[in-house]
Amino acid sequence: MPLHLIKLAVGIRDLDHLAEVQDRRATAHDGRARIPVYTRRLPKRGDEILDGGSIYWVIKGSVAARQRVLAIDTGTDEEGESYCTLQLDADRVPTVPTVHRPFQGWRYLAPDAAPRDLSDAGGGGGELPAHLAAELRALGLL
Repeated sequence: MPLHLIKLAVGIRDLDHLAEVQDRRATAHDGRARIPVYTRRLPKRGDEILDGGSIYWVIKGSVAARQRVLAIDTGTDEEGESYCTLQLDADRVPTVPTVHRPFQGWRYLAPDAAPRDLSDAGGGGGELPAHLAAELRALGLL
């Protein structure tokens, strides 16, 4: 069973803004776009993540989308500090909005704790803004 990551999308307003920011950094690999995401810490459970895991994005207090992790690379910057690059699939999959508290860096996310894809939940997401749907869901109204 794949392991996932969860990370705050700091400074991101919504899914469209996430796409705009990520698309500026996209690179091509074997004719397919990849999105590099840099972080200081290397996931020790990288093999489990690469076995079909995704990174779930928390935008404005709720999990809003996921992207499949395709590769995990490491490197060293000009100052000798090590870093990790998560290579993500360019496809962003909207998820059922789920409230999540702030945290630093990234965290592991077990498959059973991961929000479902919005398409699997039977909703198109067009009726309510994601933050409002997340609040209503937290109150047990959705």
